[in-house]
Amino acid sequence: MRAIQITEFGGPEVLTEVELPDPAPGPGELLVEVSRAGLNYADTHQAENSYLARMRLPMVPGGEVVGRTPQGRRVVALVNSGGYAQKAVVPEGTAFDVPDGVDDLTALSMVVQGVSAWLLLRRSTHLEPGESVVVHAAAGGVGSIAVQLAKRWGAGRVIATASSEAKRRLALELGADVAVDSTAGDMTETLREANGGRRVDVVLDMTGGAVTDQSLAALAPFGRLAFYGMASRERPTPVDPGELLGRSAAIAGMWLPHAFGLPGRVVHRAVAELFELVEAGELRAVPGGEYGLSEVRRAHEDLRSRRTTGKLVLDPSR
Repeated sequence: MRAIQITEFGGPEVLTEVELPDPAPGPGELLVEVSRAGLNYADTHQAENSYLARMRLPMVPGGEVVGRTPQGRRVVALVNSGGYAQKAVVPEGTAFDVPDGVDDLTALSMVVQGVSAWLLLRRSTHLEPGESVVVHAAAGGVGSIAVQLAKRWGAGRVIATASSEAKRRLALELGADVAVDSTAGDMTETLREANGGRRVDVVLDMTGGAVTDQSLAALAPFGRLAFYGMASRERPTPVDPGELLGRSAAIAGMWLPHAFGLPGRVVHRAVAELFELVEAGELRAVPGGEYGLSEVRRAHEDLRSRRTTGKLVLDPSR
């Protein structure tokens, strides 16, 4: 089968197209003929071994696939690695049946970006109706879904940040009440102005660095910041718990793999709810572009440069 393999860690240049034997499923696993694989910002961290989970070489990157089993079952699934290939072995516990009314791109969007947005709003920040919500990188995969869910779940004001006029326009189309330039000077003052001069209740942040520091400073009493990525590759300033006490503020981290250990099949409930919203026409994925295996280096370059919007997918047939 055709696949992308990494034999040394680094940037997009380490992604190499190769021929590999078909994988063989073991107990509790499914073989999937991949129709599309998801492309995520986290994949760029996998390639350089800067992800939360350390990777081993050689490896086939890619954490999510959609396709059919030899028995014809259509599933979307999360994998530790192996997604950038024509066939993948997936754990049964992280495979979800895809309804007929949900296309491949949307299925991939919901199983990672959708579930992440669901968890950030429902579990990490416990959004209450009427609260203000800041969604950084609002035109991205998680951000574009978080904007829609926050509005649907009763947020009083959804404030989107994005780096270009086109991305800000998209965020407004998705339901944001206001969209601001993410490259503006002081984000603390920018967010307060966007919220009518008031501090904000909830911030969803995957940027890191100064954006995180300034967003934390913009929180209202009992405000919550959920941190789920570091796209800038810059660490925020360490936080003194006394400062949180002085403002009754909270910071939560969210890494999707941990959610599978929660009782009550939380991820399965989230996926089911998201698919229902999609089928009802109340939630949509934003297409961000499709790449062939031979174009995977360009895909990673686009991800790292923050040029993309919405959900990116890989077509292993070309």
